[in-house]
Amino acid sequence: MMISMDLHVQVLEPTGILDSVNGETLRQQVDDVLTADAEVLVLLIDLKEVTFVDSSGLGALVSVLKKVRASEREMHICSINDQVRMLFELTSMDQVFSILKDRAHFEQQILQQPTG
Repeated sequence: MMISMDLHVQVLEPTGILDSVNGETLRQQVDDVLTADAEVLVLLIDLKEVTFVDSSGLGALVSVLKKVRASEREMHICSINDQVRMLFELTSMDQVFSILKDRAHFEQQILQQPTG
C-alpha cells in the first residue's frame, strides 16, 4: 500500500513477512515511485505491519536503499518490531539505514527540519 504524505514524501507500507516475494514487490513499488514521480524526494518505508524480515527481505531493503541513493533521494525506515531491530543490529544494518521510531517521529525529525 502506498500513501503520499505530500508532494515530496512517498510512504510504502509492506505487510506480513518481508521475504523474497514481498521483497520483490517492494523493489517494484520503489522502482515505480522513482521513475514515475520526480517530485518525490523522500521515501519512508513504514514496517509497522511487517511481522518478520528474512535474509531475502533484508537484501531487498538494501537494494532499495542503493536505488534511492543513486537517484539522489532519501530513504528512511520506521516502526520496526523487535525481530527486525535484532536482525538490523546483528547485521550492522542499523548503522546503514535511517531508522525512526514511528511515523510521528519521522514527521518531527525529517519533515520539520529547517531549510537553508
